[in-house]
Amino acid sequence: MRGLIIPGVFAPRWQQRFEAFASDKRGIAAVEFALIAIPFFFLIFGLLEVCVIFIMASVLEHAANEAARQIRTGQFQTAATPLTEADFKQDICNELFGLMTCDSKLKLDVRTFNSFAGASTPAPSFDAATGDLDDSGFTFSAGNQNEIVVVRVFYEWDLIIPVMSAPLANMGTSSRRLLQATVAFRNEPFGT
Repeated sequence: MRGLIIPGVFAPRWQQRFEAFASDKRGIAAVEFALIAIPFFFLIFGLLEVCVIFIMASVLEHAANEAARQIRTGQFQTAATPLTEADFKQDICNELFGLMTCDSKLKLDVRTFNSFAGASTPAPSFDAATGDLDDSGFTFSAGNQNEIVVVRVFYEWDLIIPVMSAPLANMGTSSRRLLQATVAFRNEPFGT
């Protein structure tokens, strides 16, 4: 009679074991934490990533404003030795507090216009193969007195947690976000 289960004999024993298992409260905190750990850490690290992006965007905006002040007041155009785009880029880098590296990730587009109404800048475009910012159409013109100048500064920010932060990426790959700062102003009447 092997393998034969007699309904009244084994059922109470299994029921007792199941009830003992179900009423056991040891380790419940570990099980509950295991259930919420992944969404919890996803939320925490995602929040940190968003905060870092906002801070870096603010730092870039500050750097663009401070460097653009030299163009607006004419210090850049009337310097004793002619200043170049590289000098302007270095001015921006000096204002970044060492939080961003000033290599090929930092790109500039400085344009002059006759009026604010006519000031239109092209949207940034990306290389289809690599996803890098295409800066071939960018120009650098600090302008003369009373001209409208639009300074755009772009920075390719590498996300800290690429896989979890993929929804924040806005470039070709899922691990970078393009930060942009724009300053528009009319040059002061500097010079003679």
